[in-house]
Amino acid sequence: MSRGYGAQVAAALLLDAVFGEPPEAVHPTVWMGCMISAFEKRALRLKSPRSRRLAGFVLALAVPSLVYISTRKILGVLPVGPGWVIGTVLVSTTLSMRGLAEAAVDVESRLHDGRLGEARARVGHFVGRDTDDLSESEVCRAAVESVAENTSDGVIAPMLYGLLLGAPGALAYKAVNTMDSMVGYRQPPYADLGWAPARLDDLANLTPSRLTVLSAAAVSGRPTRTLLTALRYGPLTASPNAGRAEAAFAGALGVRLGGANVYGGVLREGPVLGEGRRPVPDDIRLAVILLRRCCVLACILAFLAERALRG
Repeated sequence: MSRGYGAQVAAALLLDAVFGEPPEAVHPTVWMGCMISAFEKRALRLKSPRSRRLAGFVLALAVPSLVYISTRKILGVLPVGPGWVIGTVLVSTTLSMRGLAEAAVDVESRLHDGRLGEARARVGHFVGRDTDDLSESEVCRAAVESVAENTSDGVIAPMLYGLLLGAPGALAYKAVNTMDSMVGYRQPPYADLGWAPARLDDLANLTPSRLTVLSAAAVSGRPTRTLLTALRYGPLTASPNAGRAEAAFAGALGVRLGGANVYGGVLREGPVLGEGRRPVPDDIRLAVILLRRCCVLACILAFLAERALRG
């Protein structure tokens, strides 16, 4: 980590909190998505499973590398001051604290107004499961789980890679995460093409997911229950990372998450996370508060890390 990254990451989070994400036309993640989509269309035409898996390895290696190198080269030719500002703006585009919070609170507001159908539609915009037939409690669960998982891969992870490697690192991580969300599925036609991107995403999120658990425990007011719930239930999920964050939030909020979900009309059973009650609308706002507290703690730690480096 070089000097300046701690303050840069903290400033980037402040930019995200005030302005949110930039328009799609200038959003780096959208550009990454277009690049991945173009590769995806050609790779899926390959008839051999082995060829598709090899294409997945090429995709997993090429996109983050290209993003990292190009960003570093561009920032490297700029004067220090403008380079720092532009780097800060670029890091802020990788963070989704405000957007995630607003989306979740919007779902909570519609539930409080008795508009369950609208809440189902809204939560369907940021979760992957089918939402048309969800009960109120299941809508709440979906929203809380999304807030928990995205606290890790939508805020803590890009902040960590930004702290270590600056804007190039944060954007390269975002490229990995975007690849996983677009092609990292276990079902056809992505099972072969998405294998390498999904494994890379798992690897990239190992440390951030554990840091999210520790952060949630530190700011929850219930550190022991949060940690014990994460340790007991987190490893039960298929993902090596998402279950940790979700279990930590379940322990912090005193709710029960996880269980069965429907994807594309197919029911998939999953482990129950936590021993609390079923989520209610107010738990969505509490999850958002926990998200914001984790972000504040991450900012403080970024400043402390930079001071320690300078010392």
